Amino acid sequence: MSGIIISPSILSADFANLENDIKKVEKAGADWLHIDVMDGHFVPNITIGVPVVNSIKKITTLPLDVHLMIENPEKYIEPFVKAGADILTFHYEAVENVEHIVKLIKSYGVKAGMSIKPDTPAEEILKYLPVLDLLLVMTVEPGFGGQKFMEKCAEKISVIKQAAQENLIIQVDGGINAQTARICTHYGANSLVAGNYIYKSTDVELAIKSLRD
Repeated sequence: MSGIIISPSILSADFANLENDIKKVEKAGADWLHIDVMDGHFVPNITIGVPVVNSIKKITTLPLDVHLMIENPEKYIEPFVKAGADILTFHYEAVENVEHIVKLIKSYGVKAGMSIKPDTPAEEILKYLPVLDLLLVMTVEPGFGGQKFMEKCAEKISVIKQAAQENLIIQVDGGINAQTARICTHYGANSLVAGNYIYKSTDVELAIKSLRD
């Protein structure tokens, strides 16, 4: 894989003007669109569900990178795939049988991703890397945007990179800006999720470019 995949998080977008904000990052060079789904149980926040993903799919050509921060993700895989998800990422801490969830996601023909919280050691999940398309390292506690980057969490990336197959997408989410992006890509990340840094920027195109360069 060459280049860094930039996936702006719509958690920081203006939901009253969501189509406009999605078109803005699409035009500015984003590769994917990151959609955080929160249930108020697995994480202490509630965001969007299947109907919104379905609506987003109709107004963008960007692949939808859907991050399920929810309990019982297996119940929602089919609905989110039907709504238009191209990548579905579940949390390691939310499931009992990782292989079963991955197999279920892949059975619908979409990419299967798994995310780990800051307290989960990289060593604990290395055995699952061969079956995954994407591994998401959280560098903040999942639930809210705008948190401070935790570099200690980013150090897991190098451990994952050393053990991973060549085509694994190693994604990072949490406090990503031009400076922290350098740290993550140095460790071996090849996909960056950024919300506030992109959407609060006065120049969205320049913000995306600064993450990729």
